[in-house]
Amino acid sequence: MPAVRVAVLAYDGVSLFHLSIPGIVLGAVELTPGVAHYEVMYCAETPGRVVSDQDVGIDVVHGLELMQTCEVIIIPAWSDPDVAASAALVQALQQANAQGRLIVGLCLGAFVLGDAGLLDDKEATTHWIARDAFARRFPKARFRPEVLYVNASNIMTSAGTVAAIDCCLHLIRQRHGADAANRTARLLVTPAHRPGGQAQYVEQPVPELASETRLSEVLAWARANLSGPLSLDDLAGVARMSRRTFTRRFREATGSTVSRWVNAERVARAQQLLETTDLSVECIAQEAGFGTSLSLRQQLRAHLGTSPSDYRRMFFRDRHAR
Repeated sequence: MPAVRVAVLAYDGVSLFHLSIPGIVLGAVELTPGVAHYEVMYCAETPGRVVSDQDVGIDVVHGLELMQTCEVIIIPAWSDPDVAASAALVQALQQANAQGRLIVGLCLGAFVLGDAGLLDDKEATTHWIARDAFARRFPKARFRPEVLYVNASNIMTSAGTVAAIDCCLHLIRQRHGADAANRTARLLVTPAHRPGGQAQYVEQPVPELASETRLSEVLAWARANLSGPLSLDDLAGVARMSRRTFTRRFREATGSTVSRWVNAERVARAQQLLETTDLSVECIAQEAGFGTSLSLRQQLRAHLGTSPSDYRRMFFRDRHAR
């Protein structure tokens, strides 16, 4: 079977790190031992010498026409989100999108996909530092500033910098399953899936108000009580705030809604129990607050692309083999 062709855009000032990530991550995928499954190539609007942000010169052979012959197209972090993509690049992406190609915008590369109109009515994310500019520029996109990556049909976008690795691993998980993504992650010595989102990395002022201190205490309380019901009213009551005030402060502090945050924490708790205990799936579902094993399976499939038994088989075995 021929290798899947991947086109990565290069341009003057491109992040050398982001330019390298697709080749490093996708290049490690071997569905057949000894046979690379992906062929990663590079293109530029004008073929020739491109100089990266680290002053490393790269000779690029292909022009944008490469995108029309590749199954996957990846746009690395755009160096300046205030500079719109050129008409030629927009046209190439729109043509690829019409052909159903998988198009990935890493970090600020999401701005290029937005310029091409590929994010309209789709969920998308980008680096938290540009969240306000992104929301203003692309009001038709369903912006998800709290996540590390998001997949919407044939469009994928990721949060900042290292989240490009998470995004490429998700690409593998989506196309080839959790086992392939886990094997690749282990070769790269990186987590196959990082729980939570980018909200934990957003710069926040040091809490000064008593209400913010209470919010931290509420989050700690919620983590300690995941097995029970955790509604918005429950958490607002513990915080001694109105629903409206608590909802606003919660989003400011976490970048997420209460329900999404609680669900992510429950998935993380289930992962921990699957990795470190012999508890049955039914018990873990209760401990993590999912109630039933069916609900746990559905959530792990949605968040991790795997089942509780497969996740345990992979990570419990490896943890205790060390």
